[in-house]
Amino acid sequence: MAPPTPTRHRKRGHDPESVLSIAVGVFNERGYDGTSMEDLARALGVTKSAIYYHVPGKEQLLARALDRALDGLFEMVADQRAATGTAIERLEWVVRQSVRILIDRLPYVTLLLRVRGNSATEQAALQRRREFDRFISHLVKEAAADGSIRPDVDPALVTRLLFGTVNSITEWYQPARGASADDLADALMKMTFDGLRGRPAA
Repeated sequence: MAPPTPTRHRKRGHDPESVLSIAVGVFNERGYDGTSMEDLARALGVTKSAIYYHVPGKEQLLARALDRALDGLFEMVADQRAATGTAIERLEWVVRQSVRILIDRLPYVTLLLRVRGNSATEQAALQRRREFDRFISHLVKEAAADGSIRPDVDPALVTRLLFGTVNSITEWYQPARGASADDLADALMKMTFDGLRGRPAA
């Protein structure tokens, strides 16, 4: 049997979704600033001109990748379940969904969390992240105000610690060997919310 030709790989490299997926992998491995178009072409098995057929340059790939992560978060914020029910119920749902989104879009969220604002694209992504953070902070403050979470912990600190824990999953989670998104969310809820919940007055 004749050895397989690289045609299939090259066609995959010409597919816009494959270009984005592989580019994100290279960005995460080498760092966005440390990645050249030559690096991307090599990883895709195509010429640089083939990439330019789809995008003007690597910053457009970065923008698409960051939008992939952020759009998932804002779709969650717009969901009716993030707006109805008690503050603590909404917060629990948002945290669970954040874990699911992170696992489902792991390479894209990983890239988002490494953004430092070195370009207009990165600054725009950071601005959207701050909007999401404000939404979470407001939700935590609501839960604190109605007594659903303990009053002796600063809500701003709760927000940072809670989502710092969620975001840390990107540093160690390996889909092939890790637990499911629901398993991770269950463990996170037990570790955090059981200790955060306010106690009924005696």
